[in-house]
Formats: sequence, C-alpha cells, structure tokens
Amino acid sequence: MEWIKLIGILVILVGFLLKLDTIAVVLIAGLATALVSGIDFTDFLSMLGKAFVDNRLVTLFLLTLPMVGISERFGLKQQAVVLIEKIKGLTPGKFLSLYLFIRELAGFFSIRIQGHTQFIRPIVNPMAQAAAENKYGELEEADQEKIKARAAANENYGNFFAQNTFVAASGVLLITGTLKSLGYDVAASAIAQASIPIALIVLVIATLSNLAFDRKMSKKYGEKEEK
Repeated sequence: MEWIKLIGILVILVGFLLKLDTIAVVLIAGLATALVSGIDFTDFLSMLGKAFVDNRLVTLFLLTLPMVGISERFGLKQQAVVLIEKIKGLTPGKFLSLYLFIRELAGFFSIRIQGHTQFIRPIVNPMAQAAAENKYGELEEADQEKIKARAAANENYGNFFAQNTFVAASGVLLITGTLKSLGYDVAASAIAQASIPIALIVLVIATLSNLAFDRKMSKKYGEKEEK
C-alpha cells in the first residue's frame, strides 16, 4: 500500500485541472500525504512552519508588488519617460543595448539591479517605449509588444550570460565545487575569466540584433519630424 502515499500528486493534478487556488491545492496535497503516511496533524503543522521559516527568503518577492505599485503611484514611470524624451536620437535598440551593457557590468561587480518585476516592467520597458515613440511616433500594439519582449530578453541575456563573471557568484561556486568533486582542480577565478568572453560575445550579438530591430522600425515608420 505504499502507493497510497502518492495521493498528493493526484490531488495536485486534479486541483490544477480544475484551476483551483494553487496554494490551497498544494497545502491540501501535503496534508493528505502526511495523513496517509502516519504523520498527525500537529506534526504536519510543525513541519510546515519549519519549512516556511527555513525558506522565508523565498517570500520576499511579495514585497516587490507594493514597492512597484508605490513607485508607479508617485510617478517613477513618468519620470523615466521624461528622461528618455530629453535625449534626442535615442532609439529603443540603442537604449536596450546600453541597458544590457550596464546589466552585464553590474553582474561583473555583483550589483543586483535586475528583475523583470522590479526593474524591467516599471522602468526599462517604459523608457524603451518612450524612446520608440520619440523617434518614430505612435506605434502599433504589435510593435509595442515586441519592444516589451525585447526589454525582457535583454535582461535575460545579461542575467544568464554575465552572472558568472563575478568570482564569488553562486554559479561560479557551484561549478567549481562540482568540478572539484570530479577530481578537477579548478579555481573560481578561472571560471569567472572564462565567462567574460561569453558575456562580451552576447553583448555584441544582442547589440547587433537591437540595431537591426531599429532599422526595421525605421523602415516601417520613418523618423518622427522634429517640432
């Protein structure tokens, strides 16, 4: 009867299929698994509380929602747009390439400025949209979505390919530890040095892609006449 302990998986599948509340489904699945495994309700609550305390940093993302809301409420998005509008000749591709460079540079020094929720949505994407409208005029919704996707993509490029350029990054330590466990004596600095050329190659490729996007936008809309 050991298979009965898999009832939690069944509860999760049914709950997700019925589109029920995710947290409630997971908690019920955990409780069902605990009960059929001989764990009483009190011990289950103790285990749940301990897991929450041990992993409480995971819940910090909840703070980003009110922070972003407050920032937007007091004009952070509007001020970012105003700043971009003052820079003549700036295109969305040039701006996103500049952001990618800053993002990779920040990764090299392990400065955590990134995040789609915290940074891309309220700041980077509106600035890229403003650069496009300032250069080409009003855009079609499809092109606005392309700029939004490109802003998120450049964040991913910088985060994924530049995070290991910092010698004490978690990824570098993981790679070093794994290689040492396999008998390879590799220094963390060597892993970081090997990551730098990759980050530079990505910067060049992404910049060329962004500039190609600018040319496509320029052919479609032309340039906005200066007042």
